[in-house]
Amino acid sequence: MRILLTGKKGQIGAELTALLPRLGEVRAFDRHELDLSKPQHIRRAIRDFQPNIIVNAAAYTAVDQAEIEETQARIINVDAPALMAEEAKRIGASLVHYSTDYVFDGSSSLPYSETDQPNPINVYGKTKLAGEEAIRAVGGPHLIFRTAWVYGTAGRNFLLTILRLATEREELKVVRDQFGSPTWSHEIAKGTVRVLLQLSQQGREASSKFGGIYHMTAAGKTNWFEFAEAILERASRTPQGVVWFVAATGGHPLAVRRITPVAAGQYPTPARRPASSVLSNGRLKQMFGLELPDWKAQLGAAFADRQAK
Repeated sequence: MRILLTGKKGQIGAELTALLPRLGEVRAFDRHELDLSKPQHIRRAIRDFQPNIIVNAAAYTAVDQAEIEETQARIINVDAPALMAEEAKRIGASLVHYSTDYVFDGSSSLPYSETDQPNPINVYGKTKLAGEEAIRAVGGPHLIFRTAWVYGTAGRNFLLTILRLATEREELKVVRDQFGSPTWSHEIAKGTVRVLLQLSQQGREASSKFGGIYHMTAAGKTNWFEFAEAILERASRTPQGVVWFVAATGGHPLAVRRITPVAAGQYPTPARRPASSVLSNGRLKQMFGLELPDWKAQLGAAFADRQAK
């Protein structure tokens, strides 16, 4: 099996770079090696390698910046995936693509299923939804995994931001009225590989039979304040000598003394966020027998994994 991967240095892409070789030969690209704003580069990479599977882990994810860079966000989140879908269909390959909980407006008190009507409230969410629709319109075999509140132990994300700020400030103020399911990038990559392995064992027709949109997030529900509390609780009882963030922040220990919950309205941002974007993962479990661990268990595993390294 030949697999072409984009976004190899992103949070999900970096994890996939390590795990996808279990399935076959992988050719992975970062944004410097494959410019997704240039259609000819995308076509050349796919036609030269002739992959069986294209995994698009690249995206424009700067939610606030997208409000003023909508054209660039659309190029990366809509035009590039559409072209990948067209090229995949042309050569008989399957496309795996990642989307987001931000395709929903967050007005529901219940977890969103794949059949619920999307209604994004920011440019980022609108471009990700348009990317989904463009892939589906092509009509080739595809899997679209909607993820949420993704974090990892490298790159830029909420986990690392909280740890950094906790070495700089005595008080952290964190939003308490936005709800979701923090999901470790490693679990998303691992889940993706499990799904692809199942499909590979069932033959060529499986991708069409089991294709479509799936929600793939951690089990459980929390808010940003509770997530931050859990992060700092883990950090405070981790031996300082092996905590990776200490080295990354110049050796500074935790300085934070208190964490204060605040309403989102106290910290307005250029892009609106859904109040509650918890996703139901029922279809993923029904079709593939796959259920990601609870968000607290994932956070503990992320700390343990990084310490082990």
